[in-house]
Amino acid sequence: VQKGRPSPPPQTSNIRGESRMDMAQQECIVVALLDQLAPVLDDTLKRSERRMTQTHSEREQELAEDISGISNTDDPNPDDGSANSDDSDEEDAPIYNPKGVPLGWDGKPIPYWLFKLHGLNHFFECEICGNERYRGRRNYEKHFTESKHAYGMRCLGIPNTKHFHGVDRIEDAMNLWKKLQMGLGEAGGKNGAE
Repeated sequence: VQKGRPSPPPQTSNIRGESRMDMAQQECIVVALLDQLAPVLDDTLKRSERRMTQTHSEREQELAEDISGISNTDDPNPDDGSANSDDSDEEDAPIYNPKGVPLGWDGKPIPYWLFKLHGLNHFFECEICGNERYRGRRNYEKHFTESKHAYGMRCLGIPNTKHFHGVDRIEDAMNLWKKLQMGLGEAGGKNGAE
């Protein structure tokens, strides 16, 4: 090295590779933690929806039950065993659900009009997700952003981009991927020729 000349800069390609590996490792950790927290987040969402439908007195009663650990009933005759046995019979009785309507947060079937309104009477199947069936358009649309569909796309060697939103058959996904690759190849060839 001559005097007055700066030394060559360190190789940045290795540094970039290491930072990408670190970033990929951190992303993997975050995804794993999110998968573990998914049930907790779902339970929190269900609880908040349930709380929004409760009256003020019902919330206070639930809070008192949580604190004391005992069910607080306003029964004027607590010594009368017949009233309590009727309540337990109602709770133990099977729920009448002849149409197979999904259960709501209270454990009872949701109203049939709501079932039809949300389109829960329609099933959508996704071959990429291992022939998984999704009940209702909303659940079907939402599943394209979930990890199970992304994993199926990765197994096919296809990136899970917005181009493939709505594609649920393996053959259709492969054909679209080939068309996109051919389109990118032509676009690259035109740019290189100019």
